[in-house]
Amino acid sequence: MRSRSWILSILAILGLMMQAKLWLSDDGYGKTRELRLAVSLQRQQNQVLKDRNSDLEAEMLNLKHGHEAAEERARTDLGMIGRNETFYQVVPASGTPKSE
Repeated sequence: MRSRSWILSILAILGLMMQAKLWLSDDGYGKTRELRLAVSLQRQQNQVLKDRNSDLEAEMLNLKHGHEAAEERARTDLGMIGRNETFYQVVPASGTPKSE
């Protein structure tokens, strides 16, 4: 009976030591939680980049196959004007106070 209680005591101490290592060491539960958080953040970033890539791919296909998209891009980015279009530039008069 006495040897059995010693063995149980030793096993209990070993179990507590392993639990302490699991919860308190640098490679234990805290590290696992940090890694799970990092994986979650990386997945969110990947989703944002996937969405951006799909938007860019759609725009590329539109520019390749649609003339209206190319014309709109030329107007907005390059300041180009079509053949049958009129360009108006509005310049504020000098000396006019700015309204706030």
